[in-house]
Amino acid sequence: MAYETPTHRIRDVRKAAEVLRAARRVILTTHLNADGDGAGSQVAVAAWLRANGAEAWIVNPTPYPDMFRFMLPEDWVVPAGSRRAEELCETADLAAVLDTGEVTRIGRVKPLISHLPAVVVDHHPPGERPIGGTSLRDPAASATGELVYDVITAARGPWPQATLLGIYVAILTDTGGFRFSNSTAEAHEVVADLIRRGLDTEAAYNQVYGASPLRRFKLLQACLNTLEADEGVAWMSVPPDVFRDLGAGPEDLEGLVDYPRGVEGTEVALLFRRTNTGATKVSFRSTGPVDVNALAREFGGGGHVRAAGAALDLSLEESIRRVVDATRAAVARVRNEEG
Repeated sequence: MAYETPTHRIRDVRKAAEVLRAARRVILTTHLNADGDGAGSQVAVAAWLRANGAEAWIVNPTPYPDMFRFMLPEDWVVPAGSRRAEELCETADLAAVLDTGEVTRIGRVKPLISHLPAVVVDHHPPGERPIGGTSLRDPAASATGELVYDVITAARGPWPQATLLGIYVAILTDTGGFRFSNSTAEAHEVVADLIRRGLDTEAAYNQVYGASPLRRFKLLQACLNTLEADEGVAWMSVPPDVFRDLGAGPEDLEGLVDYPRGVEGTEVALLFRRTNTGATKVSFRSTGPVDVNALAREFGGGGHVRAAGAALDLSLEESIRRVVDATRAAVARVRNEEG
C-alpha cells in the first residue's frame, strides 16, 4: 500500500506548502546541536526551494554538524554570528524552523528572524514557549523528515537528490536505523517512495554510520567505563577531560545513549555530559511505558514520550544523583501501576 498523508494533518501540510512555495528568500534553522532529523530536513527543504527558483540559506544557532555535511550539494550554511547571516536575515521574506517549535531551542537565531513570518515544521510535543506563525506539528510523525516529505508531496515536487537524501537521513537517524517504536509503517512507506525516486540507501547509510573517525571510538571506550545499571535504569556519562582532549564535538555524541539503552532489563537509559556553559545535559530514552518527556520536564526539559532531554545547572555528579533517583522512582511507579 502506498503512503498517504494522514487525514488529520492534510490541512496544515497544504498550508505549509503554500507558504513555502510563495517565499523567494528563506532562512532555514533548527534546534541547538542539530541532529540528523534537523540537519536532514534542512537540506531537503533547501534543495527543494532552490529547485523552485527560491533562495534558501541555513542559519543555525550552533555549527552545522560535520558528520552531515555530506548531504549538502553546495555550501548553503551561513554562521549565525556572521555579518552575512545578518544581511540574509534582513532581506529574507520567510523563516522556516524545522525539528523544533520552541523559542528557547533556536538560541541566537531568534533575534535574527524575529521580524520575519515563520513556518514551523516539527514532530515534538508543544512546549511552553512556542514559535508563532504557520504551524505543521505532529508528534505522531516518525520524524520531521516525514512531515517535510508530506509538504513536498503536496507541492508536487520537484525531488532533487539532496531532498531525497535529506528526508532519508532525517528518518533513518530519528528511528535509530529503523529500530525504535517510531519506525512506523508510514516511515517505511516514505522511504520506499524515496527509493523509487532514485535514492541510494546503502550509500547514505554508510555515510551516516559506516565511516566514524577514530576519536568517536575512543570517546565511546571512555564512556563505557562509566556505565552503571540497576532497578531498571542504566546510565553513562561523558568524561569532560576525554571529550576535550579528543577534540570531540556534539556530533560525536550521536547514538551514545543507545549503549545504556541496550543493557538487559533497562526501562530508561540516561546519558550525562557537561556543556560549554557549565550545565549538565541529560539525554533520556525509554524502552517501555515510562514517559521520559514527563520525566525530563521535571528538570526543565522535554521531548517525546520515548526520547527527551534536559539541562541542569548542577555539577555532573549532582545531576547524576538527582536524575537517577527520579528515574528509579518513575520506573517503580510504572511497575506498581502495572501490578
